[in-house]
Amino acid sequence: MDQLSYKTISANKATVNKEWVVIDAENAVLGRLTSQIAAILRGKHKTNYTPHVDCGDNVIVINAEKIRLTGNKLTEKQYVRHTGHPGGQRFATPREILDRIPGRVIEHAVKGMLPKNRLGRRLFTNLHVYAGASHPHEAQQPKKIEL
Repeated sequence: MDQLSYKTISANKATVNKEWVVIDAENAVLGRLTSQIAAILRGKHKTNYTPHVDCGDNVIVINAEKIRLTGNKLTEKQYVRHTGHPGGQRFATPREILDRIPGRVIEHAVKGMLPKNRLGRRLFTNLHVYAGASHPHEAQQPKKIEL
């Protein structure tokens, strides 16, 4: 037989099947959880994964304030940002950020695991992080998954 019995499937914007999933971050370790979220956002868990297409699911993360960091990272890890003004370098620990904006720690970790291009910026818009146990996306009928 000189021909293949299968065809390689390449997904595109029209053929992709996007779903909504809910992930509970309560007592989950930050790095382990966010690496799985990044894979779901990319669509790597699907059989028709295509690297240059947004074929991942929309992810809703609840209970973001109850995330765990191992070791002394809660107080010793430093997030660095710059205001844009001279001498405007600012430092913050995960504990300070969790007190002010609980979802930012998860968003920062996931964003670092996505591609650094326009596809990565597009994929990041499919992530929705909420501090409490409720979210405003009930109309999309998301399915809950355990990681």
